[in-house]
Amino acid sequence: MRKITRKSRDIIDRDSKVISSLTRPYELVIDHADGSTIYDVEGNSYIDFASSVAVMNIGYNNKEFKEAVCAQMDKIVHCGFSDFNSEMPVKLAEKLCRMTGYEKLFFSNSGAETVEAAMKLAFRYTKRSSMLAFYRAFHGRTLGALSLTSSKVRHKEHYPSLRVVHSYYAYCYRCPFNLEYPDCGITCAREIEFTTFKRVLSPDDTAAIAVEPIQGEGGFIVPPSEFHKELRRICDENDILLIADEVQSGGFRTGKFMAMENFGVRADIVCMSKSIGSGIPLGATLSTGEIMSWPPGAHANTFGGNLLAAAGGLATLEFMESNRLGEKAVEKGTYLMKRLNELKDEYRIIGDVRGIGLMIGVELVEENKAPAVEKREKIVKKAVEEGLILLPAGDSVIRFVPPLIISKEEIDCGLEMFETTLKSL
Repeated sequence: MRKITRKSRDIIDRDSKVISSLTRPYELVIDHADGSTIYDVEGNSYIDFASSVAVMNIGYNNKEFKEAVCAQMDKIVHCGFSDFNSEMPVKLAEKLCRMTGYEKLFFSNSGAETVEAAMKLAFRYTKRSSMLAFYRAFHGRTLGALSLTSSKVRHKEHYPSLRVVHSYYAYCYRCPFNLEYPDCGITCAREIEFTTFKRVLSPDDTAAIAVEPIQGEGGFIVPPSEFHKELRRICDENDILLIADEVQSGGFRTGKFMAMENFGVRADIVCMSKSIGSGIPLGATLSTGEIMSWPPGAHANTFGGNLLAAAGGLATLEFMESNRLGEKAVEKGTYLMKRLNELKDEYRIIGDVRGIGLMIGVELVEENKAPAVEKREKIVKKAVEEGLILLPAGDSVIRFVPPLIISKEEIDCGLEMFETTLKSL
């Protein structure tokens, strides 16, 4: 059983004095990591079912990644890619374009930045000034991305917003219309035409619909494939762009490199970050050559295309492909879902298990199906004491997003710890 010692306590106390605005679900001071295991400053080990928020898909301390970054560091760290040419970012861009089928991209440093770039691009290309997003969506906390975000009201308090209207996501477990899939006719998506475009927002003023293929922070909500197909139809019929936020779901997390591929839908603009950089800040906004035809200087930054990030990103993509991490995500995800559904049959607190690949959410509920918010917090905190790192999502969901290189034995061990926390309630 883990104990907080004076060494950890000192770092936590110092942190609280100088660090602003961050939320921590429990007290953990990380020192180093390897594979799917994290170690704290006392030397305690933890199986990581969070991947540092779905970032470390290739695992920690990856040899190929480290060699690529160190080799680039020996040459030059930063060249000001906005003003000067260098081959490493071009190689990464070519690789991303080959893997996605898009023709052009813009490099940045985070998921929120990729969303900001996507919004600017859509506004400029369509010459329209409004957007549509979804309740429970999370796209970032910079002001533009925050306008799209609708996961928690406290995120949006006191801040000005771009004109974004929100509609209903396909949250079948808690359908806002009290309908059942598939007889529902995907009313949640069609409500955009039935109500939003008639009463709230003209389609002629809508530049884009921004959507997560699978809602992440909102609760790991997996929609039926018809939902995204309906969004694509609505966009096509109204000359609206479709923006797919793949920041958390991309990078083979669901088996496909882009999660939208699971639904047979292709977005006009794609936002990627997190796992494509394996811990080094890296983001990419991708689109067609026609859409991404804005003139030089229409959008820029200082660190986009940073050489270390580019080297690390290229090594990450090559490792993902050569080690078939997409196939492994499906294989291990199927196994993990099966085990979690077995726990669902045994523990009534588990109301729903949903996911694709290794992007899985477990929704905890009370006897009346109400979100088990307080119990979820207790389980997450208890799990870390047992040696398992979990993170929350949504109102009462626990996300299961381990590194894609995790072993079956580590999954089993982590699930034993998870079941221990369930029994403790």
